[in-house]
Parts: sequence; C-alpha cells; structure tokens
Amino acid sequence: MMRVTLVQGPPQNVQTFDNELTNRLDSDDVEVVREIFNTPLTGSYNWDYEAANGKIRRLYELGKKFNWNSELDVAWDTPFPKDQSPNSDKLPNAFAGHPKYEALTPEQKTEFAWRSLAQTLSQFMHGEQGALLVASQLVSCAPTYDAKLYAASQTFDEARHVEVFHRYLKERCKVIYPINPSLKALLDKVLTDARWDLKFIGMQVLIEGLALAAFQSMHATTSDPLLKQVVELVMRDEGRHVAFGVNYLEDWIRAMPQEEIEERAQFAYEACAIMRERLFSTDVAEEFGFDAEEARRLTIDSEGGRAFRNFLFERMIPNLKRVGLLTEKVRPKFEALGVLQYENLSHDGQIDWAQLERPLPIGDDWNPVRTAAE
Repeated sequence: MMRVTLVQGPPQNVQTFDNELTNRLDSDDVEVVREIFNTPLTGSYNWDYEAANGKIRRLYELGKKFNWNSELDVAWDTPFPKDQSPNSDKLPNAFAGHPKYEALTPEQKTEFAWRSLAQTLSQFMHGEQGALLVASQLVSCAPTYDAKLYAASQTFDEARHVEVFHRYLKERCKVIYPINPSLKALLDKVLTDARWDLKFIGMQVLIEGLALAAFQSMHATTSDPLLKQVVELVMRDEGRHVAFGVNYLEDWIRAMPQEEIEERAQFAYEACAIMRERLFSTDVAEEFGFDAEEARRLTIDSEGGRAFRNFLFERMIPNLKRVGLLTEKVRPKFEALGVLQYENLSHDGQIDWAQLERPLPIGDDWNPVRTAAE
C-alpha cells in the first residue's frame, strides 16, 4: 500500500541513492511526501476560440514542434567517470586557495565538486516543480484563450524538466539536496497570490529568468556532455517561456492603475534582491567544514558568482523595463543593487525566432564529443 505523509514544510534531509537498491523498489517502498498550500485562485472560461495574438500562438506552435522526450531523446548512456570533477576549468573554484579546501585530498575535492553540482541541480529540480505548479494555475486564471493554450504547453514542459533533472541527480550524482529556503519563499509567494498577473510576473519574467541564467552558467562550466545536453534542451523551452511572459504582460501592465504597477514593481525588486544574495546554498560547504556565511560570501564574490549575476540581470532588467516594471519609484532601489547598467540591453520582447527554431540537440544533431569541447 502506498504511504502518504503530510508535512508542514519541505524535508531537510539529504537523499542518497543506491542504484542496486533503487532498482528493486516497488510501490510499497515508495513514500509520497506532500506539503499543502492554499491559493484563492480565480479561473475563467474563454468562449471565443479564435487566436488573437499571433506571437503567442506561434510560440505555442513551436512548443508543440520541439517537444522532446526525456526518456528517448536524452543520451543517458553517455559515459563520464565519477572519479573526475564534473566542472570544467573555465571558471576557478570559489573555494580554491582557502585553507579548508586545500587541506582536502584530491578524492575529497572531487566529491566536493559532485556534491556541489547535486546541490545546484537539486535547486533546478525544486524550482521546476514550482514552475510546473504555477503554469498549471495559469491555465485556469490566464484571461485569454491564447495564454491558456500556451500555459498548458508550458505545464508539460515543466513536468519534463522535473523528470530530467531528477533522473540525472539519481543516476549521475546519486544525491538530492533540500530546497533553498529563499527559493521556497519566492515560490510560495507566487503560488499563493490570488492575482493572475503577479503569477505571470513572478514565474514568466522572474523565476524563468533566474532559471535561464542558472542554466547558462551551468552549460558554460560543466564538463559532462550529458549534462550539457540536458541543460541545452531545458534552455530551449525556457527561452520560449520568458518570451511568452514578456510579450503577453507588457500590454496588460500598461493598462493598470499606477498604484498597482508600483506594487508589482516593488515585488519584482524584492525578488531580484533575493536572487542576487540569498539563492546560494551552503549545505555542501558546511559538510566539508565551512561556516555557512563564509561559504555564501566566497560563492557570491567568486568569478562564478559574478558570471551568474551577469547572466541573470543582463536579461531580467531589460525585460522588467520592457513590461513597465522599472518605474521611477523603484529605479533607485535597483540602482543600489548595481543592476541598472543592464537596462538598455536586448529584451525578450524582440523574439529571436531563428534561435527558437534551431534543431534540438538530439539524435544526429547532437555530438557528445563536440559538446564536451564547447
């Protein structure tokens, strides 16, 4: 009989996996762990079934065309030695040179690298579950037929992302870490808010923008060709999602009363402040003897931390400006974050259709040797 456990918050334990044992599990061995959240969701029917927004419908069609299968299209049999670090040498290790890190044996440093990767990918997986839940809400509460269709397509994308990261974590890393509390708080805010437009802002611009930055950083720094393929496939989907959010939101936000716009702009600022400072988990560093705050500062101040923030804000700030949330009232706050330098870069209101229509990196269009060298 399936066991169901209701919890008040996400589990804090680290899960480890033994392939031989996992393969022998049946339904009686599986525990369903549920945390309940409540949201005053207001849905709507749409009785006009004609397409009213050509760009949103085209994004929806691309979602159908480039629908990859995580079981069949991902090259799970691509080898990679577990005694080799999954990180490339393109960016220096944030902890390199620190006495505690340098005291580790080569084997411990490799284990540190794999566990750090698992910690990051665990946040990807948890975040994608949050995206799955929000996208499913948008199917009901989005105000137009085109948006409902796209949200339905995105819901399936997000389910696939949870699935693909979970499998990589189980089979390659063999460990899963709990969700970062700041990420959980951000997801809770978006999931439990009654306003459909705040869900759009929170998910399609902020959280999906965060995901794209994290995926870009991971794609640039991993040496595992399998992970490069996984991340590239997910990035293709996320690029459509952000384009959908920016192109759909700009007209709606422009029509709001200024007081409501300012409220949403403040929410966007607070989310960006969290993303800049609080989304760096320290569980692994603490396992290896580091103090949590010390580890967080080392990560934030590292070259990799700076690269992540560049990936994050060079896309997010222009998008916030495009949809009308970089208001005069919040500009000084963004200036204090040091991110207004990005405001005039390209935004996702200008859709790069050629980029979105490139062949997927699967089958004959994916070469693990070339991918590893990139």
